Amino acid sequence: MTSTTTTFALLAATLPYALAYEAPPPTPQQIAQETAAGDENIRICKYTAWTWAAIIAAMLVYRWTLYLLRHVRRLANLNHGTTSDGRQKYFSIPNENYAKFKRHLISAPLFRKRHNREFHLSAAMNVGTLPGRLQSLFLAGYFAMNIAFCVITINWHDTKTFYDDARNRTGVLAVLNMIPLFLLAGRNNPLIWMLDISFDTYNLLHRWIGRIVVAESVAHMAFWMAGKIALVGSAKGWAMISVSMGSSQLILTGMIGTCAFVAILVQSPSIVRHAFYETFLHVHIALVIVATAAVWVHLNTLPQQSLLLGAIICWVIERTLRLYKLVRTNLGNGVTKAEVEALPGDAVRVTLRIAKPWKFKPGQHVYMYMPSVGLWTSHPFSLAWSDEQPEFGGEKGLPMARQDIFAARKAASMSLIIRRRTGFTDKMYRKAELSAGGKFMTTAFVEGPYGNQSFQSYGTVMLFAAGVGITHQVPHVRDLVAAYANGMCATRKVTLVWIIQSPEHLEWIRPWMTEILGMDKRRDILRILLFVTRPRSTKEIHSPSSSVQMFPGKPDVGALIGKEQERQVGAMAVSVCGTGSLSDDVRAAVRGRCEESEVDFFEEAFSW
Repeated sequence: MTSTTTTFALLAATLPYALAYEAPPPTPQQIAQETAAGDENIRICKYTAWTWAAIIAAMLVYRWTLYLLRHVRRLANLNHGTTSDGRQKYFSIPNENYAKFKRHLISAPLFRKRHNREFHLSAAMNVGTLPGRLQSLFLAGYFAMNIAFCVITINWHDTKTFYDDARNRTGVLAVLNMIPLFLLAGRNNPLIWMLDISFDTYNLLHRWIGRIVVAESVAHMAFWMAGKIALVGSAKGWAMISVSMGSSQLILTGMIGTCAFVAILVQSPSIVRHAFYETFLHVHIALVIVATAAVWVHLNTLPQQSLLLGAIICWVIERTLRLYKLVRTNLGNGVTKAEVEALPGDAVRVTLRIAKPWKFKPGQHVYMYMPSVGLWTSHPFSLAWSDEQPEFGGEKGLPMARQDIFAARKAASMSLIIRRRTGFTDKMYRKAELSAGGKFMTTAFVEGPYGNQSFQSYGTVMLFAAGVGITHQVPHVRDLVAAYANGMCATRKVTLVWIIQSPEHLEWIRPWMTEILGMDKRRDILRILLFVTRPRSTKEIHSPSSSVQMFPGKPDVGALIGKEQERQVGAMAVSVCGTGSLSDDVRAAVRGRCEESEVDFFEEAFSW
């Protein structure tokens, strides 16, 4: 007899007992225990909420304290000349305790050096990165808190009470954690701008809280099943479980929700996301909808449904904000258009003519939809440049009155440099390459802008970029040079270090860099160091001037930072955007020197 036949025979034999079994009515003592357990679950929810509130409040105080200090530092050093030298010197002296805090916690990788450099099983198989030390401590603490809440005040001595209490507690925590899970998944998460924490970090927290929700959901179902078996024995227990799944909406929807959560976990590892991102994204959204709908029905008439409603409200508000931003930015004065131009070195320049432009700031990024290439999917890209000039009607001629000037509409364009990878970027590059003149026009939709960053309170700024990472740093260069010329910043020295594989990559930003090099007082503040790692010949390496120098090979990041630190003016900011190995090298160099002078580290990265 096969195992399948044996299983059906066992179910048939025990089915009458399962159907005939009725749980005895609860005693007053059991009712009191259930009421106490319910009250304890409510307290656990309150403890969790207060924990989140305390963390957010502490981060809010820290973030706005830093903002105030940097604002004061900028105001104190606005004036040019020797009168500001003493002030700059004061702000270059580090606080001993805070410097150690930055070195060993805020900027520290989990172990020695590796943080943003990805682990690769092969050239096409990426298994992700290591979280930072502060991120790891938060995740470990949150995981420990959930374990503690799953076991405290549980009656371990009475079998039935233990399984019932453990089942209810894990179920409540799973639903409760869906609120931060949904909130941290959104691009319009209000905590991003409130706490000045990157979406990259929130995305990491989203993934790990999701794993906690899956673990608690599985535990919730396991305790229910184990409780049935412990109460009436293995044979009758499995029969009751089988019957319940076929006849009880509560049990069936709970099982569907748990299976959907497990499926999300199975398809969420980095190796799957990176290899099949578009497929992962659509399957992920579909499974989330199935899981949420199943849990909603599962919680029908239960008080925990209000917790799930809170998570759903977070999702609805975030999606509504996305739609609002798309409509506000891309519709009105026509629609947003994109000119996509193929560039040397497997890259494209996308010039977006925004229907309703906004004020451009350094450090901004957008999510771009291009239906002719990627249908409804969106992808994040850093804004590299903006051009704005007044545009007047053709027959009106020049504006002759004050009202004509203010009525003039600004024609604005935002530009992106996108490196060809796989999927969306590969399709976009191929289409541009095959088009007449190596470029094509199409309709695009821009969601954003998100983020902004300013280094105007720092006396010395070092900007590191590798490859297409230059798109994040170019706006900072223009912003700092312009602010210096206008006497509106504390910055006195800006050093841009750009690492490229070939000199042809210079074409990516040549028109913008030409404009920057022609700006007023540029020579007083800006120095550009170009490192070419794969030059075809030594003739390609030549330095145009003392302020724009070119070198073969990779730079010694630590030596460059150390040399700049010896001549440091005021506080120093070190920013990096590029490969994971470059980011880790710059991080290590800054951490090794942050106790010698006031140095802050900034890393721009998108993880998905």
